[in-house]
Amino acid sequence: MFEGLFQPLHLIVILAIALIVFGPGKLPEIGAGLGKSIREFKKAMADDGKSKIDYEKDVPPRQDKTS
Repeated sequence: MFEGLFQPLHLIVILAIALIVFGPGKLPEIGAGLGKSIREFKKAMADDGKSKIDYEKDVPPRQDKTS
């Protein structure tokens, strides 16, 4: 049923729709947030709750762009 779902052309169409919906300014923020979420999830899975994870040291401070 889903065997041909992730073909390169399909992914390009999905990315084009995301670009139209969110705009080029928001996509880096969305990507950074998604990457941070994945890193935190992987750390939590590897940590097994043995110690508190310090997320702030892995992520550089956010620099807001004012225009």
